[in-house]
Amino acid sequence: MAEMDKVLPSERIQLCEHPTPRDIAEFMVRVLDAKRAQDIKLLYVENRTIIADYFVLCTGSSTTQVSALSDEVEYRLSQYDIKPLHTEGKRGDTWILTDYGSVLLHVFSAQQRDFYKLEKLYDAGSEQDISSLLAKD
Repeated sequence: MAEMDKVLPSERIQLCEHPTPRDIAEFMVRVLDAKRAQDIKLLYVENRTIIADYFVLCTGSSTTQVSALSDEVEYRLSQYDIKPLHTEGKRGDTWILTDYGSVLLHVFSAQQRDFYKLEKLYDAGSEQDISSLLAKD
């Protein structure tokens, strides 16, 4: 068996040496996709808010998956010495917000995502095409 065959799909995803906020956001998208997150969105919000350049949103199928998705992104970015500035929502596991400075990660349960409709607040042309980042099933 080849050495690459022993590596999990999410571990094959690499981040470049000097990542931009866009690189970090796209890395998150690929990690979330490899971990079977649902309805992943990448929003460019720099011109709409001062808090970040990008929002990465996704839905987990259960509170366990919501937590696991957030944890996986945090773990994978920590391998590049990129650590969150702040995390909210870890106790409830229905919406976990992780602040990476220029990129905010939002991992929702389906109910919370439907309730808050965060992407509707930032829709006007901010959604980025991520089809090339997603695995073909």
